[in-house]
Amino acid sequence: MNHYEQISAALADQDLDAILLTSAANRFYASGFFIPEGDGVVLASRSGACFFTDARYTEAAGRVLTGAELLELTPERTLSAQLSEQIFLKGIRRLGFEENHMTVQAYRRYEKLFAEGKPSCELVPAGALMAGLRRSKDPEELASLEAAQRIAERALEDILQEIRPGVTEKEIAARLQYLMLHYGASDMSFDPIVVSGVNGSLPHGVPSEKQIQAGEFVTMDFGCIYQGYCSDMTRTVAVGYASSEMWHVYQTVLEAQAAGIAAARAGVTGKAVDAAARDVIAAAGFGAYFTHSFGHGVGVEIHEAPNASSRNEEPLPAGAVISAEPGIYIPGKLGVRIEDVIVLTEDGCRNLTKAPKELLIL
Repeated sequence: MNHYEQISAALADQDLDAILLTSAANRFYASGFFIPEGDGVVLASRSGACFFTDARYTEAAGRVLTGAELLELTPERTLSAQLSEQIFLKGIRRLGFEENHMTVQAYRRYEKLFAEGKPSCELVPAGALMAGLRRSKDPEELASLEAAQRIAERALEDILQEIRPGVTEKEIAARLQYLMLHYGASDMSFDPIVVSGVNGSLPHGVPSEKQIQAGEFVTMDFGCIYQGYCSDMTRTVAVGYASSEMWHVYQTVLEAQAAGIAAARAGVTGKAVDAAARDVIAAAGFGAYFTHSFGHGVGVEIHEAPNASSRNEEPLPAGAVISAEPGIYIPGKLGVRIEDVIVLTEDGCRNLTKAPKELLIL
């Protein structure tokens, strides 16, 4: 899977001849081949694309890459030399770059290189071009996102059999990672969050040696990468029993999530979706304890555009994939978050997450 044709069309719309992709996420989106940050560059132009990397990756890249010329970097054939050559051959005069990823040092190096070319080439900020393309997912991307969700859900099914008093947060987090890799993930979307009891009030708490106790919530936020795309989900369960307060908080979050999902559709602003869920939590008296947005974009990166937040007043596009994750966090007492991932359509949304959400008492 690559997106060179989409990038080429967008270049024309932005009056650019080409774009230089240096971030790992955008290189993968363009080419379908992942290598770590700093180990390669993609030059995508209206007349074709080039993928530059060194001998550590050229064999692997050659097995995967389609739609781009693979150029190996060597001490004799450096990136600077080969880039300059391709810019000359392709007649590139306006070259986009990722201003939100490139360091000042790298920018100055490229600026000097291209200014001294014969003829010279102008560097133009173009990070918004790539962000715009990645906002809406195509069928192949959605298939990878759904497959990643299924892997995470299989891991959840297994881990629910292992949660009991005396097991630590760290043990649950470690097992989740193992299970997702076991079921086909290539990596984690992020380090799993597993918090219990009073630690549940930490939205991004780090798993600790704390042992799980009866009468506590356990919140698990986790996801994995499959074919380059991320899954993301959160489930909160109770161990042994749940107090009336725990039931009330849980049901409020569940109702808030349902309200946000019902409001989510293409053309609605991120702010409106966030407000639909936030109003439910505020009406129940917990408004001060919902401390983050309703959701964020999910794709090649675990956090990407567009967001369903109170700050996003732009309409959400069809094909956008966002998380749906309201939460209530009461310091010193407990926390609850429930998270699915949804894809927006013209008349609503489709939930990519199939795991049950009714409160489980283990």
